[in-house]
Amino acid sequence: MQPGRIELTTHSPEETQNIGRTLGAQARPGHVFLLIGELGAGKTCLTQGVLWGLGGNEYARSPSFVLVSQYQARFTMYHIDLYRLGGPDEALEVGLEEYLDGDGLAVVEWADRVPGLFQGDYLSIRFEHLGESDRRLTLSASTLGYADLLDAARAAPAPG
Repeated sequence: MQPGRIELTTHSPEETQNIGRTLGAQARPGHVFLLIGELGAGKTCLTQGVLWGLGGNEYARSPSFVLVSQYQARFTMYHIDLYRLGGPDEALEVGLEEYLDGDGLAVVEWADRVPGLFQGDYLSIRFEHLGESDRRLTLSASTLGYADLLDAARAAPAPG
């Protein structure tokens, strides 16, 4: 049984970034965000907002070719892309658990590519295309420790 789940609909990349910004502002060291969705669904867009919410001013880019990009803000954000990994064993071989158990925020794109790897506390965010710019984001908290993030995302103001 999951402690919490909400669904949000965004109508533009800016709205998706704004939800990310809200999550980043509420994030704490040790948090793990698992992002799941098709190519172009908004995972990197949300991650950009998370970084800005942490106080970073860089433009987060998909780390597909380097596995992990690191950004300095209020604390370190590790942007991890598992698209090219073959499974959980390969993820462990490259030391992924160090980022997940570290003192920063781990934002993991393509988390569903390594089933069974994520057993601890995390916030799962599933992205679905609803139209050209419309997306449904389903946020699920694995523990009550993420309930405040769900509340913040639900109350996120519109961009502007």
